[in-house]
Amino acid sequence: MRKNASRIAAAAGLTVLLAACAGDPAVSGPAPGAATPPVATTGGASASPTGTPGAGRSPEGTSAPAPSGTGTPDLGAGREVARGIQAPWGLAFLPGGDALVAERDSGRVLRVPAGGGQPREVYRVPGVAAGGEGGLLGLAVSPAYDEDRYVYAYLTAASDNRIVRFRLDDATPEPVFEGIAKAGIHNGGRIAFGPDGMLYAGTGDAGERGASQDPDSPNGKILRLTPEGEPAPGNPRAGSAVYSLGHRNVQGLAWDARGRLFAIEFGQNALDEVNLIEPGRNYGWPEVEGKGDTDGGRFTDPLVTWPTGEASPSGAAIAGNTLYVAALRGERLWTVPLRDGRTGEPRAELTGRYGRLRTVAVAPDGALWLTTSNTDGRGDVRDGDDRILRYPA
Repeated sequence: MRKNASRIAAAAGLTVLLAACAGDPAVSGPAPGAATPPVATTGGASASPTGTPGAGRSPEGTSAPAPSGTGTPDLGAGREVARGIQAPWGLAFLPGGDALVAERDSGRVLRVPAGGGQPREVYRVPGVAAGGEGGLLGLAVSPAYDEDRYVYAYLTAASDNRIVRFRLDDATPEPVFEGIAKAGIHNGGRIAFGPDGMLYAGTGDAGERGASQDPDSPNGKILRLTPEGEPAPGNPRAGSAVYSLGHRNVQGLAWDARGRLFAIEFGQNALDEVNLIEPGRNYGWPEVEGKGDTDGGRFTDPLVTWPTGEASPSGAAIAGNTLYVAALRGERLWTVPLRDGRTGEPRAELTGRYGRLRTVAVAPDGALWLTTSNTDGRGDVRDGDDRILRYPA
């Protein structure tokens, strides 16, 4: 069934929240959110981003995600499980633990064994029009994969950004949601199934700032869809796919064990953000970047901000009580403690060790997987790039 972005009804009643996020100045102008049991923040060089209280609420009927593993990811015991991947972007796990990895520019979907090994092409998504930051971006595996065999992808096509779904043995993807404006920058692209079984998508403003505040545009938003691409029941406005607005370029989505959604966002020249996403709230872009004037509660402040040089964040994952954020320009993995709706002091891990980091995800066995992004045209390519690293629980 083909879905068109014009089906997003005006979400005029949307209220509060602040922020855009900080991104790479060079471009300026989550399977159900499975969380593992509590994990302490790992060691590393401390930094001084800001953390603020936040309390979230899930859509009515949302249940907490099921644990995906046990133990704490050991960031001192990482090993390479795959290498030689060109500009990896999306990463999602099949029920048995094997990973699917999207190559942004080639449109290939690679399968990496759960225990590591040579990546094998299992699908090539037709119609990918790679260019700039666009291409084959996020991947998500259906929560009912054992029954329906669906894999979802967010991609840049000739005329737009769109979400499609396909089976690995079927060469013709089915469009699920279309009409998200594309550009050389700010295409968003992260998709993930939430603990409620709905499909969430982070979009960018595609260089048109005003789109983020336009409730009729799918750009600069977090969208919440049924697996078939319809506006999900319980959204802030019936018949609208818009879940939150006022975003610049969302590229990370993760849920904690209580079903609260955290989103990672690129800012412009000053501050990147971690936002606690609540339905119907407005995160401020382009009126505000980082923390600032909430305009009497119209916008909401982010929980955490970083200078763009220390982050330019992309992927996000939560293991127990720790949020992990992969940083591109910052070339590090941020760990952010989560306690009782508050964020603790973030810590920088793996700084400079592997170059640009794009995606972080928790595998079914609780291990943390991390992808580099040095072959994306902005990194310093190292021997073996790009690679995938695994940190056991």
